[in-house]
Amino acid sequence: MSETDSKIEIESITSPQRTDRVDRVKYMAMREALMPVLPNTAPGITVAEAKAALLEHLSEDVFPGGAKAGWWLKAVQLDLEAKGLIARGSTKPVRLYRCEA
Repeated sequence: MSETDSKIEIESITSPQRTDRVDRVKYMAMREALMPVLPNTAPGITVAEAKAALLEHLSEDVFPGGAKAGWWLKAVQLDLEAKGLIARGSTKPVRLYRCEA
């Protein structure tokens, strides 16, 4: 895999004009673990609940012992929010749910 193929460009709902390039394998592993644990309706689940639920689905090769899972969860969360694939519920603390496709 070339250097270009090993990276993916992500957005952030908090900085709409900015993009970052991150590791494709880690991004996709986190996205694939996150999406199934999120409910389809508001108010959703808290970020802490999402992290606890997805940890068992993360590859030990990509995230040994869950290392850096919190950072990657936030990066994927903000990107998917920017893309309109997930949303925040209106309650505090932040709660996440999948948007209808």
